[in-house]
Amino acid sequence: MQHDLQLRAAARTIYDACFPADDRAALSFDEAERYGTAHYRQAVGAAQHARSVLASQDEQLTLPAFA
Repeated sequence: MQHDLQLRAAARTIYDACFPADDRAALSFDEAERYGTAHYRQAVGAAQHARSVLASQDEQLTLPAFA
């Protein structure tokens, strides 16, 4: 997933939220990615689903204007 940096960032955010690093048994996102763990695959699937939901809304997300 190195070629899709936005998807990877979303997957990392989801992974970190669902599997916090303070859990002794948890792997870091990078380790989970390297080993292709079930938790990593779930986070990637959630990121893909979120992207498809956001893309199907037929509207562009806007950023707030900073003055």
